[in-house]
Amino acid sequence: FDPANNEYVISTSRSQITPAPWVNVLANPTFGTVVSESGMAYTWGENAHEFRLTPWHNDPVCDRGGEAFYIRDDERGHFWSPMPLPRRGFEPYVTRHGFGYSVFEHTERFIQSEVWVYTALDASVKFIVVKIKNLTGRPRRISVTGYAEWVLGDLRSKTAMHVITEVDRESGAILARNPYNMEFPNRIAFFNTSASNRTVTGNRTEFLGRNGTLKDPAVMKRQHLSGKVGAGLDPCAAIQVPLDLVDGEETEIVFTLGVGRNVSEACKLALFFSDPGTAGDALNGVRGHWNDKLN
Repeated sequence: FDPANNEYVISTSRSQITPAPWVNVLANPTFGTVVSESGMAYTWGENAHEFRLTPWHNDPVCDRGGEAFYIRDDERGHFWSPMPLPRRGFEPYVTRHGFGYSVFEHTERFIQSEVWVYTALDASVKFIVVKIKNLTGRPRRISVTGYAEWVLGDLRSKTAMHVITEVDRESGAILARNPYNMEFPNRIAFFNTSASNRTVTGNRTEFLGRNGTLKDPAVMKRQHLSGKVGAGLDPCAAIQVPLDLVDGEETEIVFTLGVGRNVSEACKLALFFSDPGTAGDALNGVRGHWNDKLN
């Protein structure tokens, strides 16, 4: 524990991991997420059991989840996760669980990353802010990919066949709905990014590939996503963002995962919170809220 910053600091590597997941619960009255020291997470809206946006695996042995992020060297094809899982890099990671947020720090092949995860104080939105800096000594082309498996109910095995995805034209967000959920009717989940240059898919089969896993998804061997969304798919939301960084350049990409009570609200939330400035304001609000309580 770091008393100066009120954070639990966890250092892990390929040969040194925690004996069990060490999680941080980030929530407001109507929305929340659980994120572990390895980065695996699940997210809910309104009810943590009955309306999960992404899967919850109550596994005391393995740290599994339905949300994942990747960084790929597009020139050589090497890829890793900016969090320890699902694709652990070769270099060590530092995880900082703070009050209302978690941070993941890592440097792989001279690509430095810092990921902030938090929820808004008064909106059903989760932020995953990915900061990347090129320290390689030359220009690099890389890509950042975010992925979420949709549940929109209690168990994915019961709901997946009913989930329908589409892309909102104004915000570019991937929207998802489950018209068979009678307890939470009309709810629309969304996954979005601040980057305008993106490719997307709502097809989990495309993302993972035949017998594929989150540790080695098929999509990491492709240059872009197909854009396929709709009904009758194994539903997910995946967004891939290509980046060209000169030596020493740093950039920030904001991913948002959230839910609205109807299509209009979901689209407004997806558009409003995709702005990096708005995401920064939300983080300042979270940290200010907890600083007031701790002091």
